[in-house]
Amino acid sequence: MSKLVPAHGGGELKSLLMPQAERAEELKRAESLKKVPMTSRETSDAIMMAMGAYTPLDGFMGEADWKGVCGEMKMASGGNAGLFWPIPVTLSASRELADTIADGEEVALVDGESGEIMAVMTVDEKYGIDKAFEAQHVYRTTDTEHPGVAKVMDQGPVNLGGPVTALSEGEYPEKYKGLYMSAAQSRALFTEKGWSRVAAFQTRNPMHRSHEHLAKIAVEVTDGVFIHQVLGKLKPGDIPAETRTQAIQAMIDHYFVDGTVVQAGYPIEMRYAGPREALFHALIRQNFGCSHLIVGRDHAGVGDYYGPFDAHHIFDDLWEGALHTHPLKIDITFYCTKCYGMATAKTCPHGDGDRINISGTRQREMLIAGEDIPAEFSRPEVIAILKEYYRSL
Repeated sequence: MSKLVPAHGGGELKSLLMPQAERAEELKRAESLKKVPMTSRETSDAIMMAMGAYTPLDGFMGEADWKGVCGEMKMASGGNAGLFWPIPVTLSASRELADTIADGEEVALVDGESGEIMAVMTVDEKYGIDKAFEAQHVYRTTDTEHPGVAKVMDQGPVNLGGPVTALSEGEYPEKYKGLYMSAAQSRALFTEKGWSRVAAFQTRNPMHRSHEHLAKIAVEVTDGVFIHQVLGKLKPGDIPAETRTQAIQAMIDHYFVDGTVVQAGYPIEMRYAGPREALFHALIRQNFGCSHLIVGRDHAGVGDYYGPFDAHHIFDDLWEGALHTHPLKIDITFYCTKCYGMATAKTCPHGDGDRINISGTRQREMLIAGEDIPAEFSRPEVIAILKEYYRSL
């Protein structure tokens, strides 16, 4: 009997990926179906369904679920009515294409960049949405300078809703062998290790000492930490997953007790929805078997759209039973020259002048210029890997 938190919704994990032995025949059939191209975000969502990360979704959301999730963070239809869900998972299409699709028709969902057939979907619904309503509720802004809002505003005018059968996980299983892990695989690994309390650490950047400190706080109060990094599309200027993986592994190898940390990756595309996305990350980590999510400063934020601790506060607004995965809320972390070590704003009484805390933007500038980065901010083994990456550009 597993001691891990249950999958979201209380049932079994729901992977929508067709068994390998049946895929070749289904792909051949899918070639004859009408093709619906997906954006990179939609392709990412289809793969998340395939790997069980979006349990208990059956496919892309219909209108009632879209509206309920945006407005109240609750599913509104079928057996999942009333279930907590913080961010809509939808598929859009042009009006011209949508008009050619009949109710109940099966279509092939195609990665708009590679042309690969990723899934087959039965279109139960076609509906238009109020994009400003979605943006304001999910992102707290309708400003198209926000990358998540821009994606919503740029999507097609018609959403297609219905169940999905996934036929591919794209390049991820091969490209990130040993790193890419489904929800079932992470749960099996945690069980094998004897872990029941697992803290997830979400990252799309290499980890510096503040991140390391967050993870070590979590190691102290749980059985282990799941460093779970983003493999999906990032913002321009972000460091690619291959380099990031190397840098994180160097930190783990040199500065963590063996067997206390697992590094893995998953194909989500960031929405930068701040507080709502923190909730989404917790829901996803519940499916991966994690009892806690480390939530630091400005989790999943971008620019100045959210306060530094908005992602902490939003968990306090949830109703009882909405999530089994709890936030591990940790204050701003830094190295203090008077404390002679890592600290947080809750544990260090000294001023900003005694704190070494470099912004991600400033670190990039220093790496590009070949400047030395203080060992108090980032480990030398990590800096060596990052410097090599920037030299190669």
